[in-house]
Amino acid sequence: MAPEEKTRVDFNAPASLVKRADAIADLLDVSRTHLLIEALRDEIEDLAADDEFRRLIGDAYYAGEIDFDTVESILGTEAAMRMKFLRASLNRDPPEPQIERDQPSAAEFYEGEVPVWTPTDEAADRESRE
Repeated sequence: MAPEEKTRVDFNAPASLVKRADAIADLLDVSRTHLLIEALRDEIEDLAADDEFRRLIGDAYYAGEIDFDTVESILGTEAAMRMKFLRASLNRDPPEPQIERDQPSAAEFYEGEVPVWTPTDEAADRESRE
C-alpha cells in the first residue's frame, strides 16, 4: 500500500489544550502530531456514524454544495454511491404515460354488465357471512 500524501497544517489552539495534548502524548509515548491525527480521525468517524450529521451531508450534496468525492471521503464509497443514485433519481423527470387510444367504456372495461354497489348489498353480504 502506497503511503498517503501528507499536507502540513498549522493552527492556533488554546495553550491549555496543547499542554494537555502534550501530557497525553508523553504518557502514550507518541508524538503530538500522532495524537492529533488519531483524535481527528476518531472525531470524523464518530461524525460519519451520526444520523444527524449524515442528513447534513446529504442535504449539502443534494443542494450541490459539496461534491461526490467529499461525501465519499467522509462517509465511504457505499453511502456516497447510494446518495449519488438517489440524487440522480431526484433530478429525473418522471415519464408521462401516453394513452394511444380513448379510454374504454365501463361496459367494455368490465366486459358486460357493470356492477353497481348499493348500501343494501353490503348489509346483505354482512348478514350472509354472519
